[in-house]
Amino acid sequence: MRTPSTDWNPSLYLKYGRERLQPTVDLASRIDLEAPNRIIDIGCGPGNSTSVLRGRWPEAEITGLDNSPAMIERARQSGIEADWIIADASTAQFPGEWDLIFSNAAYQWMAGQSELFSKLRSNLMPNGIMAAQIPLFREMPMSGVISEEAIQPRWNFGAGNGHLMIHSREEYYDILSGLFEHVDLWVTDYIHVMPSHEAILEMMRSTALMPFLAQLEFEEDRRAYEKEILKRIGREYPARGNGKVLFPFRRLFFIAK
Repeated sequence: MRTPSTDWNPSLYLKYGRERLQPTVDLASRIDLEAPNRIIDIGCGPGNSTSVLRGRWPEAEITGLDNSPAMIERARQSGIEADWIIADASTAQFPGEWDLIFSNAAYQWMAGQSELFSKLRSNLMPNGIMAAQIPLFREMPMSGVISEEAIQPRWNFGAGNGHLMIHSREEYYDILSGLFEHVDLWVTDYIHVMPSHEAILEMMRSTALMPFLAQLEFEEDRRAYEKEILKRIGREYPARGNGKVLFPFRRLFFIAK
């Protein structure tokens, strides 16, 4: 879900919608459910992931849940046929049982994922499936960019990536295998071809950088912080011969049933 320090910007988030949507398409295509009755999309954002679920299972009852009022408002305006709920999945109760509990890039914002997964497991139908994609952000150079700049005394941020709660792939397997009989787990590197280093900064501004920018009260400080981040991005992700920049993004997927 979203960090409680600030609300999200749906327009900025959707500017890189193609890069964010492909993991949802890939995950949904591997879920072996012919005709689920009830689906919940946890951390649905502006409804882009929910639209994929609606396309895959047009007859299902689908609910989109997110704790961002701005994201849910955008989802309600999307025209996607779904019920929309503003709630925090880590504390909310889920009435009834679900055939599919789906989530794309949301659990990394939530503490206590072991307890959360156990709670969600209790809300599954007997043959239900829990499926998710979680960015393995700590395995990416961008994580080091943010961590190294965050500990600089001028910002007074404290811990580098403290807003993200991401386990290793082994830890996720151990958690899930204690709850489910069968667990499929895989990792994909999506190689985003970006037009510039500024584009990487802009893409991250709407997600991983947002909690840090929200702590800076003055616009001049935010500009100075982003300038330093941009320098580090340039060092970690050198431009190619044609001027483009390759931005590999590592994502963990699981399907548990």
